[in-house]
Amino acid sequence: MHGIEKIKAAREILKCNIEKSRELGVEIGDSGCRLESCGQRLNFLAAALRTIACKCTLYKMIGRDIDRAIGPAASVVKIFDVICGLEKTLSTDPSDDISAYLTTLKWMEEALGLLTDNCKLVISWLENSNCNSSVAESWYVMNVNKCLNILRQLQATEERSRAKGGALMVALDKLESELASSLTDIAPLSLPLPNVIQNVQAIIDRLAVNHRFDKCTSIYIEVRSSNVRKTLEELDLDYLEEISLTEFDSVLSVESHIDQWREHLEFAVKDLLDIEHRLCNEIFQKSASKDSSCTDCFAKIAVQSGIHSFIKFGNTITRGKKEAVKLLKLLDMFAALKRLRSDFNRLFSGRTCGEIQSQTRDLIKKVVNGACEIFWQLSLQVELQRTTSPPANGSVPRLVNFVTEYCNQLLEDEYWSTLVQVVEIHQGWNHESSDKELLLNEMRKIIMVIELNLESWAKTYTDDTLSYLFLMNNHWYLCKYTKGTKLGELMGHEWIRGHEENMEYYETLYLSESWGKLPDLLSEEGLVLFPGGRAIDRQVVKKRFKEFTEAFDDIYKRHSNWELCDKGLRWRVRQLVLQVVVPSYSSYLAKYMPSIEFEVASTGNQHIKYTAETLGNMISGLFEPKVGKYGSTTKCTEWSGKLNNSIVANHLSSTPAAA
Repeated sequence: MHGIEKIKAAREILKCNIEKSRELGVEIGDSGCRLESCGQRLNFLAAALRTIACKCTLYKMIGRDIDRAIGPAASVVKIFDVICGLEKTLSTDPSDDISAYLTTLKWMEEALGLLTDNCKLVISWLENSNCNSSVAESWYVMNVNKCLNILRQLQATEERSRAKGGALMVALDKLESELASSLTDIAPLSLPLPNVIQNVQAIIDRLAVNHRFDKCTSIYIEVRSSNVRKTLEELDLDYLEEISLTEFDSVLSVESHIDQWREHLEFAVKDLLDIEHRLCNEIFQKSASKDSSCTDCFAKIAVQSGIHSFIKFGNTITRGKKEAVKLLKLLDMFAALKRLRSDFNRLFSGRTCGEIQSQTRDLIKKVVNGACEIFWQLSLQVELQRTTSPPANGSVPRLVNFVTEYCNQLLEDEYWSTLVQVVEIHQGWNHESSDKELLLNEMRKIIMVIELNLESWAKTYTDDTLSYLFLMNNHWYLCKYTKGTKLGELMGHEWIRGHEENMEYYETLYLSESWGKLPDLLSEEGLVLFPGGRAIDRQVVKKRFKEFTEAFDDIYKRHSNWELCDKGLRWRVRQLVLQVVVPSYSSYLAKYMPSIEFEVASTGNQHIKYTAETLGNMISGLFEPKVGKYGSTTKCTEWSGKLNNSIVANHLSSTPAAA
């Protein structure tokens, strides 16, 4: 029983436990539902908390971007205010204070650059914050976008300022105008003061920073070449362009222009272009490309100033007709170019001056070749004149006058030294040895040809007396007008003395074959009627006076058209003629005129035409040159040595002319 009760008791306990377990199971089941519900709520909360955490992180990141943008944004506002003030300053005239204007312009460039950089920075941060603002409120995004639009407009300030009509562009244009004005004010014949050069350099530097260096050089070339042209225009250089080969027959017609060319070329190179070259070096010495900038600018200035016109004129002269006077002008041109040689080498040494160098060398070559060609043909050209006729009046031919004076001029130190240099250069080009004696021999040859011409011309006269006067005239000229000269020194004392002797010889022949025959007509032979008596045959006296008068008139008529070009020679020959004619006539007249005076008084017949005084006066008027008459030497009483007669000069040209 006791055992059963224990079992019953155990059973009750089990039942009770089972009931409790059942209740507990129900409760556990209820708790599971509640836990599942709580789990769902916890998951939502967790999701909500995660969203809140993300937003907090984003807002924190946005805050940092905004904080970083606030400082530069404030700077943008200040910089923009500064730019507005600088724009106002730059609207003034830069010439008032160029240094201050350049400083302001530099500040403006820096401010615009700083504004652009700061705007970029702020925009970058705000755009970054906008990228992170996907969960931000719409009002935030709208405000950020509004700020970005404003900043982008401010960022474009520099671009607008550099655009056409922009403040910076206008200021730079003003600076270009100021550069042109400053360069114009620099006088062409002297370097400006250092402060002027410094201002120009500063302007160019500022413009170069703004990518306008090419425009600077363009302005520089245009202004400076214009200044040089204006200076040269005052010299009246129209002849450089107007003269062509068809416009002149001889170098003599443009001789004055050649002399001008020498002076003007030297002035252009030594004064104008030398200053321009130095100014280029001064202005562009700080340029990054100094050498090329300087040489490029100077070369273009030289070309635009008209240096090629000088070279073109020289070339035109070298292509003209070959004539003796042209040799002298070519030597003048060579001497001028030689004096400028070091200047040309210094000024036009750059690569960009290659065309000027080439044209100058070509001109020198033409001058040298032309001068040598004419010189070596001089004797031949003189010889070609041998076929022409001598002067009808027996005077000195223009050719003789011209050649002797020409040779004297050519032998003068200035011309001779230049000719020696020219021939040496020419022979060097042809790989020939140079010998000064060859030139001297050629000069002697020219005079020897003239002497042969004189002998040939003398033979063409049909009147021997005129031939003697012609030779007397020319031998006198050759000895007198070469004595004490370079030509006389070259030919030597014996040569001069030979011409003196020849002159005296032909003088004697002239007198004996003309005036010397007159005294024989007044012979006393056969005048006495009866041997030992004193009675005179008046008919014979009258006949002899008549024969004398007729012979005198004939000689006087012919010889009155003849000329002795030298005053001293005229006086000498007149005195000799007077000594030959007048004393014998005067003596004869004194002896026999009384015997026929009665007949003259009774019949009225005039047998005595001239008195001794009349004869003397007539003879004293002989041989005067008739200036301007064809065949006479112009102003031959005073040979000046100036080779300025076109007819004379043309004697030694490529075409023979009359003597």
